[in-house]
Amino acid sequence: MSSPCKSLDEHCGVAESPAHRETPRYRSWSSLRFSRWRSGSQRSPPPTPSPKGEKRSEVTKTLFSLVKTHNDNYTADPDGLLETNGEGCVEEVIVEDQANYFQKQFGSMLQPGVNKFSLRMFGSHKGVAAEQERVKSFGVWIIHPYSDFRFYWDLVMLILMMSNLVILPWGITFFEDQNTPPWITFNVLSDTLFLLDLIFNFRTGILGEDSHIILDPKEIRLHYLRTWFLVDFISSIPVDYIFLIVDLERLLESTDVYRTARALRIVRFTKILSLLRLLRLSRLIRYIHQWEEIFHMTYDLASAVVRIANLIGMMLLLCHWDGCLTFMVPMLQDFPPDCWVSKNNMVNSTWHIQYSYALFMAMSHMLCIGYGAHPPEGMSDVWLTMISMVVGATCYAMFLGHATNLVQSLDSSHRQYQEKYKQVEQYMSFHKLPADVRQRIHDYYEQRFQGKMFDEDSILGELSDPLKEEIVSYNCRGLVANMPLFANTDPHFVTVILTKLRFEVFQPGDYIIREGTLGRKMYFIQHGAVTVMPRGTKEIKLNDGAYFGEICLLTQGRRTASVRADTYCRLYSLSVDSFNEVLEEHPLMRRAFESVAVDRLGRVIAKTRNQSAPTE
Repeated sequence: MSSPCKSLDEHCGVAESPAHRETPRYRSWSSLRFSRWRSGSQRSPPPTPSPKGEKRSEVTKTLFSLVKTHNDNYTADPDGLLETNGEGCVEEVIVEDQANYFQKQFGSMLQPGVNKFSLRMFGSHKGVAAEQERVKSFGVWIIHPYSDFRFYWDLVMLILMMSNLVILPWGITFFEDQNTPPWITFNVLSDTLFLLDLIFNFRTGILGEDSHIILDPKEIRLHYLRTWFLVDFISSIPVDYIFLIVDLERLLESTDVYRTARALRIVRFTKILSLLRLLRLSRLIRYIHQWEEIFHMTYDLASAVVRIANLIGMMLLLCHWDGCLTFMVPMLQDFPPDCWVSKNNMVNSTWHIQYSYALFMAMSHMLCIGYGAHPPEGMSDVWLTMISMVVGATCYAMFLGHATNLVQSLDSSHRQYQEKYKQVEQYMSFHKLPADVRQRIHDYYEQRFQGKMFDEDSILGELSDPLKEEIVSYNCRGLVANMPLFANTDPHFVTVILTKLRFEVFQPGDYIIREGTLGRKMYFIQHGAVTVMPRGTKEIKLNDGAYFGEICLLTQGRRTASVRADTYCRLYSLSVDSFNEVLEEHPLMRRAFESVAVDRLGRVIAKTRNQSAPTE
């Protein structure tokens, strides 16, 4: 078998030499050598312009423009293997280059693209590139589940499945003539695309354990055969292809009576067999669940709205199916006199009147609010009514359960707070606490948690240090803005000290610090007002942005004054261990705290002496 390069050389009129035989058998356009041909054409130009010479000149310009565009490294041709009469060679090489380009573009569509979904899955651009190389290493075309092709294909299939689940029951039930071009086109197109989807599922990677994408064709095939293949195959049977063949045979029959009788049987068989397509509902549920995972939907407001919308849409779809079934069963029985269609004189009515009344009856049965205009009399109507009631009651219970869970998940922190406060109420009742104490406890919980409860230590402990520092800095931005101490200090010192703070709430009249006790904390006031009460001196008022309690942390002594909360105070406390740890890293800030403490102590001592002098 001759190589493609050899046939290309023979076609272009290139003689084979030993040097030529030593080169690789398969050559791309970028490795062809043409300098000898170029130099030959320049050494021996035709004496006079001729059409052939002009044609060669055009070919030469085309070749050099291609070389300049692709920036390939062409080598010299010492053997003179390439001749000037290679127009057909140039055209074939260009076609081959275009084919390789389209093949690369199609292959890139099957690989994972660089987007937020793949970056979240594989971690970085390098991880996505490694996954792309892993897809190429299998040699055969495999569709990556995070590829652009699969994304757009799933989107098309999602729209097609939703239209099928709505249009198919409606068309099968209320339209007798299903041989119209629009109906045949829609069904044939749907069957074709679903068959293609069945094939693509055998070549699409699956998500395995530890978020690993399985790309082995054998494992993909076995997994699909064990899971959803049977349901997808039954729902993808090309029913309309079969019906088209049967219709062609029916037209070739000679006997009108036989043709009419057979047509009636085929119509009934068609309507029953076409209901197998409703198994495509399983695909719709899988695709919706897959898209929720792709978009990483959590229990926030947007995802809750989407889930409730999906649940309502599913209930409306079941009502639609039940309405179509309510009309289809009497239709397959040729509308007996005791059926609801005959009683309401709707046998020959238009389809929109029939569908509207059938949907009304189905929803009345499913919601258990009535039987329509007439109660069921025939056995088929009785059984349809019972089935509708059972399905409706089940859907109603599922809707209430899902809706309740979704509503509760919208504000899980508030629900957690309510559960915690119920325990507090039971605790107060068990110990028979006085009413005023209960009210103070209630007010404390309202001020401290404000109706929401989080495990903040656990949440911040799971984050990285930079992210934790950023969150703490944002939460304490008001404290930093109001405190002159942090205005002109090192930002790193501010960040470190903020990470050591603990949030506390005090009620009016609470003694935050008592004189004579050991000092274990200092406090920063975020919001509120406190009164510092030194013994024998005038009281001092402190508001937002102030701090107190640092003297004992520096002197390791006892408190020299009491501090009382005048309003609801939202404070941040810093323990003595954290205080010393921070100041060891920033000795300049220790000197600043010491100078402030000395100044405060000096003022307290001076006031004490001034008040004691008149007494003496």
